[in-house]
Amino acid sequence: MSDATGSRSSTIEQAAVVDDELVAAFERLIPQLSSSSPPPGRDELAALVDGPDTVLFVARVDGTIVGSLTLAFYRIPTGTKAWIEDVVVDDAARGHGIGRRLNEAALEVARERGAKNVSLTSRPSREAANRLYQRIGFAQRETNLYR
Repeated sequence: MSDATGSRSSTIEQAAVVDDELVAAFERLIPQLSSSSPPPGRDELAALVDGPDTVLFVARVDGTIVGSLTLAFYRIPTGTKAWIEDVVVDDAARGHGIGRRLNEAALEVARERGAKNVSLTSRPSREAANRLYQRIGFAQRETNLYR
């Protein structure tokens, strides 16, 4: 999937290999998502990229990784479901539709793989992200979430 971001070229792709570029991108992106979680190392990224139940999407602008999204699948007795996790777009690339395109790519793969539904959570303080999720069709559920 490619598109123009201003006059710059952007693409969304499924990560297929764990290399120094991917590791460095996560070292830069994860602190923008969470101050309490360390960036994944090479082995953790390999488990995501190679795992049959996860798809790691990356967004590039002019060839540089500027965002990511993880789509996780799980099977229950009533069907296959999917969950979107750890969506992050570099501060410098926000506001150009990258987050939307990452989510749309994930939803397309979820449909292709027969997911019954796709869920996600987002902190209320992430106002722009919550507006995006509602614009692309996610509905807030009335539920008690327990951890």
